[in-house]
Amino acid sequence: MFFTDPHKQSLPDPDKALPGRSEAVEVPERHYVNGAKLTPPYPDGSEVATFAMGCFWGDEKLFWQTPGVIVTAVGYAGGYTPNPTYREVCTGKTGHAEVVRVVFDPKVVTYEQLLAKFWENHDPTQGMRQGNDTGTQYRSVIFTSNPAQQKIAEASRDAFEQNLAKAGYGHITTAIVPLGEFYFAEDYHQQYLAKVPNGYCPNHSTGVKLPTDFVVTPLQYVD
Repeated sequence: MFFTDPHKQSLPDPDKALPGRSEAVEVPERHYVNGAKLTPPYPDGSEVATFAMGCFWGDEKLFWQTPGVIVTAVGYAGGYTPNPTYREVCTGKTGHAEVVRVVFDPKVVTYEQLLAKFWENHDPTQGMRQGNDTGTQYRSVIFTSNPAQQKIAEASRDAFEQNLAKAGYGHITTAIVPLGEFYFAEDYHQQYLAKVPNGYCPNHSTGVKLPTDFVVTPLQYVD
């Protein structure tokens, strides 16, 4: 992707982040691929997962192709700058990561299954990069929507790290934190690889799998 600065390897101090703006960017009303409503409110009974795993173009395509996913959108999260632009995020001065919002029907696809997609389709040991995409915006993060997701995500990390170690990889650098504000990315980023089929879409997966029987029962995450 463009405008990246390979020297942006640490998050900015909040008081030094770019100021941003009060106006949100305009986004399409409907998903370019499936026609679902892109912005809230979402269907009753649906849940939201948010993942950062490198370049968000390919990551979004991965999830919109997943049965049970109602709608996807790309955006920015985890930083300090309100309503950032893509160029601002790529300076490393907003603190945001490129993320994918995944709205899903838990009766069709579970959060655990989405986590398997997350872990198995990038390298979560690389810190502030994915392959040649270098910078804080490419870091690996699971942004959780509630305490249950937090517990499940942490359990999946522990299970996946065991398999990573067996395959010779280092420690996971993925952060697992509650989601703050999600900011939609600009119109041209939404469903980018449907609009530009031969666009940039690197694959940084390790080949390691989350255990196929991984599941966290409610009793395991109730406080």
